[in-house]
Amino acid sequence: MNEMKVLANNRKARHDYFIEETYEAGMVLKGTEVKSIRMGRINLKEGYAEIQGSEIYLLGVHVSPYEKGNIFNTDPLRPKKLLLNKREIRKLIGYTTQKGYTLVPLRIYLNEKGLVKIELGVGKGKKLYDKRQTIAKKDAERRMQKEMRKSQRGE
Repeated sequence: MNEMKVLANNRKARHDYFIEETYEAGMVLKGTEVKSIRMGRINLKEGYAEIQGSEIYLLGVHVSPYEKGNIFNTDPLRPKKLLLNKREIRKLIGYTTQKGYTLVPLRIYLNEKGLVKIELGVGKGKKLYDKRQTIAKKDAERRMQKEMRKSQRGE
């Protein structure tokens, strides 16, 4: 099992989208951004990825400025280029040209070599009734687990 330290999670992504596939991508970052991300000062909630030409950029992700940084600090909402193979980029272009598919950042983590990586999901937006179904299903599972624990304890 490969060691990785998760720095940021986008829990809302799995609530708002059906995730079809996931991809691991590197990011082009400045020095102070890396330091800030390593401290966990990143917000993925409003983030999404967009294809511009034959490159993919991460937009709407907020990286707080590094406290000890000075003139080298960059704009917190600066677009960040994602590093993927050409084959993967072509596949993602194919997905996003289909109706309703979006590239959503799922989590940012450090891999075993200490590099900052992002897990990118190809998602199709959920409708309100889909979200309600998901919540009801999770609630039912939680209740079943609770009953199982009760019956194991002999209550």
